[in-house]
Amino acid sequence: MKLYPAIDLLGGRAVRLEEGRRDRATVFAEQPLELVGELAAGGADRLHVVDLDGAFAGAPQQTELIRRIVAAAPIPVEVGGGLRDRAAIDAAVALGAAYVVLGTAAVRSPELVEAACRAHPGRLIVAVDARDGVVAVDGWTRTGDVSAIELGKRAAAWGAAALLYTDVARDGLRAGPNVAATAELARAVGCEVIASGGVGSLDDLAHLRDAGIAAVVVGRALDDRRFTVAEAAEVAHAG
Repeated sequence: MKLYPAIDLLGGRAVRLEEGRRDRATVFAEQPLELVGELAAGGADRLHVVDLDGAFAGAPQQTELIRRIVAAAPIPVEVGGGLRDRAAIDAAVALGAAYVVLGTAAVRSPELVEAACRAHPGRLIVAVDARDGVVAVDGWTRTGDVSAIELGKRAAAWGAAALLYTDVARDGLRAGPNVAATAELARAVGCEVIASGGVGSLDDLAHLRDAGIAAVVVGRALDDRRFTVAEAAEVAHAG
C-alpha cells in the first residue's frame, strides 16, 4: 500500500480540519513548504495537497503556494480544492501537479470531468467524499444526490486514474478509517481506490493494507506525532 501524507492549506498555513469544518481548524505549520522535504525523506510515496480556501470558495486560492510545493517536492504531488471548471483543471496540470483531484465538479458537472479525464489520461483522481454513503459536496458543507458507489462507477467509466474515498464523519477525528466501506467501494469499481479520513494509528494502516486498499492519505495523525512518516511507510509498504 502506498502512503500519501496530506498538506491541507488554509490562509497560507498547513492546517487540519475536523469533519471538514472550517471553524474547527488546527494550525500545524505556518510555513507548509517546510513539511515537503521532511515528508518525502520519511518514505512518502506522494504528497496530497488540498487548497481548502479553494474548496470553500469554489475556485483555486492557493495557486502560487501550491506551485512552490510542487517545485520543491522530490516525489509526485496530487492537488485538489476548488477545481470546478476546465480552466482550473488545466492550470493545475500546467503548474506541475502529477495528479489533480476533483470532487464537487464530479457531481455537479459530470460531462466536464469526463472530458477532463480524457484530455489528461491517467492524471485525474475523483474524490468520493461521503457521509452515510451519500456524496458530500461544496467543501463537505452540502449533501449531493448520488451514492458513493454510483459516483465511483461513473468515475471509473470516465477513465479516472483513481478514486479518493473519504468518510467525512471520521475525517480529522482519528476514529479509525471506514475499512469496510472503502473495501466495498474498491470491489464495486474498476479503478484504484485511495483511502482517506480517520487514520489514527499504525494498526489502522495495517487494517487498510490487509484489506487490499491500494493507497492511503494520512493527515492529522502525522501532525499530532502519533507516529512518524517512516513508521507509517514501514507498515504501509509491508508485504
